[in-house]
Amino acid sequence: MTTVTHILRRSVLAGGIAAFGLTLAPAAFADELAGIKERGVLKIAMSGQYPPFNFVNEKNEVVGFDPAIGTEIAKRMGVEVEVITTAWDGIIAGLLANKYDAVVGSMSITEERDKVIDFVGPYYTTKRAIFTKIGSPITSVDQLKDVKVGVTLGETHEQWARDQGYDINTYKGLPELLLELTNGRVDAIVNDSIPVMLAMKAGQYDLAVITDPSAEPVGAGIAIREGNPELAAAMKAALDAMMEDGTYMTIANEWVGGDIR
Repeated sequence: MTTVTHILRRSVLAGGIAAFGLTLAPAAFADELAGIKERGVLKIAMSGQYPPFNFVNEKNEVVGFDPAIGTEIAKRMGVEVEVITTAWDGIIAGLLANKYDAVVGSMSITEERDKVIDFVGPYYTTKRAIFTKIGSPITSVDQLKDVKVGVTLGETHEQWARDQGYDINTYKGLPELLLELTNGRVDAIVNDSIPVMLAMKAGQYDLAVITDPSAEPVGAGIAIREGNPELAAAMKAALDAMMEDGTYMTIANEWVGGDIR
């Protein structure tokens, strides 16, 4: 969910920083870790539309790799977890407006985002990928300028596609994105590689992958508000311990079928 210029125009500014009266300066208040521990709950946000990393199951529960990681981090910090789902294109604005304590939702670590929030991690690594239907005449990145391209609103891939000058349609999440490709409403989609490859491996979709030589690996991190070194340290300590004692691999094997660090 990878690098962009001006991503904050959509994920933060369009999400309403001005409306909340927020500034981009570091917070001038006490670290939030003590308050979270006193409350006994760590509130984490994600879109709920990014399987297998986070999605809503048949029991209306938010499950997947991200909530499992967030729940384990909260447990090791000595608190419960509350999972909040929200639209991805406004998720940073919601964090800055104190609607939750952290975003544990496969957020790519970028320089633009790091100007207004802090990251813990990365807790996994992925890269940009392009997919079409099997049998599509589109076989190279160069052809994307002449077709309709689907992206998720607010993801870094959206801004990348805009920077290339592509004709794009935007969608709320990965399930809708894949459905639109399958139904032929877009000719290609741009997304992180792992979730689509896993869906293909599970037999859910029969897609072709277009090689993008310019795509670089990018880490997904846990986003928190600036000015919280104690909270960042506590979350990093929990994450590091999970990776050292095998808990991270247990979660990764369950949800994504192996190590994605």
